[in-house]
Amino acid sequence: MTVCVVASPTAAEVGLKVPAGGAPPMGSPTVPKDDAVMAAVRGAPTDLDRFLYLRRLQRDNPSLFYRVLMEHTEECLPFLYTPTVGEACQKYHRIGVPTYGLYLHASERGRFLDLLRAYPQQDIRVVVVTDGERILGLGDLGAGGMGISEGKSLLYTAAAGVPPHQILPVVLDVGTNNQALLDDPQYAGLRQRRVTGAEYDSLVEEFIRALKAWRPHVLLQFEDFANHTAFHLLERYRPQLACFNDDIQGTACICLAGVLAALRAAGKGIEQQRILFYGAGEAGTGIGELIAICLEHHHGMSREEGRRHCYFMDSKGLVCASRTDLQHHKRPFAHNVPPCRTLEEAIQALRPTVLIGVSTMAGAFSRSVLQAMAALNERPVIMPLSNPTSKSECTFQEAVEATGGRVLFASGSPFPPLQHGGRMLYPAQANNAYVFPAIGHAAVLTQCKQISDDVFLVAAETLAEMSSLPEIEQGFLFPRFAGIKTVSVKLMAAVADFMVRSQLGTVPADFDAVCRQAGVASSASNRARWEAYAAAHMFHPSTSHL
Repeated sequence: MTVCVVASPTAAEVGLKVPAGGAPPMGSPTVPKDDAVMAAVRGAPTDLDRFLYLRRLQRDNPSLFYRVLMEHTEECLPFLYTPTVGEACQKYHRIGVPTYGLYLHASERGRFLDLLRAYPQQDIRVVVVTDGERILGLGDLGAGGMGISEGKSLLYTAAAGVPPHQILPVVLDVGTNNQALLDDPQYAGLRQRRVTGAEYDSLVEEFIRALKAWRPHVLLQFEDFANHTAFHLLERYRPQLACFNDDIQGTACICLAGVLAALRAAGKGIEQQRILFYGAGEAGTGIGELIAICLEHHHGMSREEGRRHCYFMDSKGLVCASRTDLQHHKRPFAHNVPPCRTLEEAIQALRPTVLIGVSTMAGAFSRSVLQAMAALNERPVIMPLSNPTSKSECTFQEAVEATGGRVLFASGSPFPPLQHGGRMLYPAQANNAYVFPAIGHAAVLTQCKQISDDVFLVAAETLAEMSSLPEIEQGFLFPRFAGIKTVSVKLMAAVADFMVRSQLGTVPADFDAVCRQAGVASSASNRARWEAYAAAHMFHPSTSHL
């Protein structure tokens, strides 16, 4: 069934306290509409109320919604995406979220191309797809995963200026193994156990073929697929079209950028680091692989030598060569080291300089773990990346207090700043939104045919250089998110330039004309010309078509 915009129950019907009964405020002669919206958002009692209020505003007054989103990006995104979107996905069909994405149900196989062609918006350049099996750290949420596809779609616009009518959120509804959803009378997805094996592969294959037939130059983002399908689908389809998996590659990109930025303050190179990951799923091993690529490109190591700088722990202990129970994606990181059962034991044995959490196990970085890292390193790099906040391996306050304020910190979820030792410290948030929207928009502008690992390396290295050393010492490993559009223009320029130079993409037909119109001479650097071109193609609610 195709779902574009559906009617939503009232706030009273779903037990939420959306301001003004759910209707977007229209302002008054003395109160601008934008200010009225933000006052209503700030006055809502819960983050979920804020989420639903903004999503209804998107449905009822899209021009106002996108103006607010673009002008108040940093304040609105925590309500429209993480951490709030996790709860929204869990309750997606009970709270009446106004859906604007497309469901492709397994029961509709053979009709996927027709359903794509029937979608109201046809100038689609970006598709974000999930099957809902591994939503954040919350597991199988089935068709409720639409909230993730829609949230990521909003980030393409908010962060990198992709016009919203060119982005399509999709859920491949293949069922769910979440019994609570199957028993929920309000659940709107297929009421069956998940399709698996060859039948699942056939459904995905039909979707990819339909997508290529419909929009040959589309960018496809795989989102929140489970480990057992994420790697397989990425390896199978990345040679066929411009696609990437944000959980694997986007997370790797932002994490590497954070590590490189932190090491600028530590005064050491990445070739000197021993990096220990707590968690060995798709996110963690994706980060490890990109670190190995970085070491291969810049420090004369083989890929295998680069991997030996990365160590992983899973639910059974340290990933090591003596184990015979390892999944395919863990084996390249199984080194000849003694087995370790606990994280503290591994820290003492390996003496890591960087600790990265991708386990979704709240509190896994205990005070004793953090103190052990501080005892080994003058500037320990600690990155609890698990989302949402309730799954974070530690808080910013815990990391600061346990390390005496010496920590170089980045987390997946937001934490408040704090005073320590007479100065204000700020936690960096390793938010994929710094990188994937810019990479995706660059791929669209260049009609990129394939997104290589080197693309993510270029983006990570570019982002890592954007904060000054004094800013990094305050905790800003990344530029402030309030300036994300400026950040995205620079990243888009670096990535687009690389895509064209490496023959992954092509120079747009209007490139020279746009640069001239922007006042950038043909003698200017490629990077300056691409920045002008990227800026000219950013969506602006007041002047762009919706």
